[in-house]
Amino acid sequence: MAWFLLFLAGVLEIGWAVGLKYTDGFTRPIPTALTAASMVASVVLLGIAVRTLPLGTAYAIWTGIGTVGTVALGIFLFSEPATAVRLICVGLIVAGIAGLKATA
Repeated sequence: MAWFLLFLAGVLEIGWAVGLKYTDGFTRPIPTALTAASMVASVVLLGIAVRTLPLGTAYAIWTGIGTVGTVALGIFLFSEPATAVRLICVGLIVAGIAGLKATA
């Protein structure tokens, strides 16, 4: 269950990171509220997950999921560059996440 909560926390991290773009500097109330709720929920779920998971592993996986998802959505939603080097670096993050999960 802790791994599922950690994954969900990572997905919510993607939500708040992408949500920041839609808040327009926290001037739009609905995107701001949704972003803030996603932030809080993400950290709460991370906190619950680290009750049973190693802190360093959980934190690295949480940020990794958030990073990979945010980069992917940045490419698809905001036309950010998808260069080979950038995609290779994302692949390295995914490999790191898999390695940490495998050794936890």
